[in-house]
Amino acid sequence: MGKGIEAFVIIELLFYVSASLIPLALPLAILLSSIMTMGNLSENNELTALKASGLSLYRILRPLSFVVFIIALSTFYFANYVIPVANYKWHSLIFDIQNTKIASIITPGVYSKELEGYAIKVKSEDSEGVYSDIIIHDQSNQNELKTIRAEKATLYKSKNGKYLFFKLQDGTVEEELATQHPVFSPDGVLMTNDASSRPARRSKFKQATYKIDLSGFVLSKSDAESFKDNFEMMTVFQLQSELDSVLRKSKDVQMNFLQSLKGSHDYFQSKKLSAQYDSIEKIMDNDTLPQIETQAIRDLSTQERLAAVTSAIVRVENNQNNLKGQLDYKNGVNRNIRRYWIEFHRKFALTYAIIVLFFVGAPLGAIVKKGGFGAPVVIAALLFMIYFVLNTVGENLVASEVLSPFVGMWFPSMLLTPVALILMRAAANDSPIFDKESWKRLFLLITFRNARSTSHK
Repeated sequence: MGKGIEAFVIIELLFYVSASLIPLALPLAILLSSIMTMGNLSENNELTALKASGLSLYRILRPLSFVVFIIALSTFYFANYVIPVANYKWHSLIFDIQNTKIASIITPGVYSKELEGYAIKVKSEDSEGVYSDIIIHDQSNQNELKTIRAEKATLYKSKNGKYLFFKLQDGTVEEELATQHPVFSPDGVLMTNDASSRPARRSKFKQATYKIDLSGFVLSKSDAESFKDNFEMMTVFQLQSELDSVLRKSKDVQMNFLQSLKGSHDYFQSKKLSAQYDSIEKIMDNDTLPQIETQAIRDLSTQERLAAVTSAIVRVENNQNNLKGQLDYKNGVNRNIRRYWIEFHRKFALTYAIIVLFFVGAPLGAIVKKGGFGAPVVIAALLFMIYFVLNTVGENLVASEVLSPFVGMWFPSMLLTPVALILMRAAANDSPIFDKESWKRLFLLITFRNARSTSHK
């Protein structure tokens, strides 16, 4: 916003980014609406009247459950088809904005020093992006001072994003080189001792291209980095296909590595030597061969033995480096596979989380008997905070390889499902959530079943 980017582009960017916020907003909306709806019915005694007419809570929630299921399925469709496209759009738009930022570092009439080691000034810019009366002071090399002047210039960026090019017309290049050391004649006579002497040269050109390294200009992402999280831009079918492709490629790389490692071993390289060894073994007995081998080792000179040991050490170190590189590659593949599985399970876990949060919020609203935007908002915010924390913890545990992607991404739903069952039972039976008698009967039932299974064993 201050770099000459149009308001429409910013609005478009916010629109695409907002699509990725729906997986967070929708569960909260379902939770809040279910608490408010059932809270209003219970607060106005309408829920009591419905129960008195013979309708159970399960029957009362049946129409709402049908609507929630439709919303959950629509959410899966949205997360599977719309969000990947939105992610791709805003990643590419960010990259385009960064390119615009490169062009907008030059402000007509003032010196721009955003590029480290350069001071650039232009007089004006026309509608086609052509600059007039441009001055470039190149101070990237401390031993040289360079000034480029041109009547016209056009700005380009390299395809890999590492360099900035100025296409210049009708200009001059003025260079001042480093301070020279004193110069002596062949007879030892001092010819010059001017410590401040800086040789200079000036050249003219009709057309020229000037390149500037952008390593000093900080960008948040490059072209390749902008799309490195491509797993966020895939449907579940594409993720499954990509997983199969990654696994096949990883298997091929491992097999090639094993073949190369096997081929470099002396045992597999000495087919001819082994045949010769077998022919000798037929002539000599087993006691004679070790004696010949020992004698051959003794006949080696000290230098030959040292060379053999050095060669063996080098080969072992090379094998260790190769194994380390293969291990790093394997760990990188495993990280990518886990990322794909995280995104795969995220789409399904979001759908189920909407259903679970509805069955948490609806009975809770019936029990609390509070509607409006007061207590329901507070309760929904606290519950959603718990859900968000559990979801974040599960994803972090998957990233740190503590939990599998399935367990980590379904972790919040696994914990909230029994909570939903307990709340539904309490609201349907109009009983306290923490009914001591009910919990006691449940404990005795579990204990009895465990004891019975133990006695059968």
